[in-house]
Amino acid sequence: MSLRRVVPVVAAVAAFAALVAGCSSGPAEPGPNNGPVLQAPVVAGGPVTAIPPLATANPTELRIDSINATSSLIPLGLNKDRTISVPPVSQPLQASWYKFGPTPGALGPAIILGHINGGGKDGIFAHLSELKPGDQVKVSRADGKTALFTVTKLQQIPKNTFPTQDIYGDTPDAQLRLITCGGAFDKSKRSYVDNIVAFATLTGVA
Repeated sequence: MSLRRVVPVVAAVAAFAALVAGCSSGPAEPGPNNGPVLQAPVVAGGPVTAIPPLATANPTELRIDSINATSSLIPLGLNKDRTISVPPVSQPLQASWYKFGPTPGALGPAIILGHINGGGKDGIFAHLSELKPGDQVKVSRADGKTALFTVTKLQQIPKNTFPTQDIYGDTPDAQLRLITCGGAFDKSKRSYVDNIVAFATLTGVA
């Protein structure tokens, strides 16, 4: 699937950078501590061998053994203000996938979102920044297949310079973006200043 045909993705990008998973806390909550940071703005590994994309099929579960992260996946779209919906902060261990983009394993960059914290507890992506190139991400699908992705790069991105094309642009193979928040917590805006994004490529199927 080409993201040029997924109009809601482009329309939501600017607002998404401010409100993506785990980036804000409720008005009654105390401001959390600063979020995770990478050892460098970009942590990249060597090349991987992509396999041909799978047919479209909704994802059902995410599993990342290297950071002990497992969650069902719920489909979410856009809020009324055109921001991308995320699970409520009261459910910090719930991950979601962006239903207007490619499904994980299909051609293009699929998007999975997760909180780093919520309600004083760790979120599903509390340790996303600890991923390393070469780690495996498993996404179970409704067709009975499990898409196996290999992490190729992690990037810490200031929200005010969010690289739309790098995250959402067309890709020649099936890829995955795992997105959460990190960096300093801006108490005046009640949000983290950065996003942490893990990039992965489909390299196997089970």
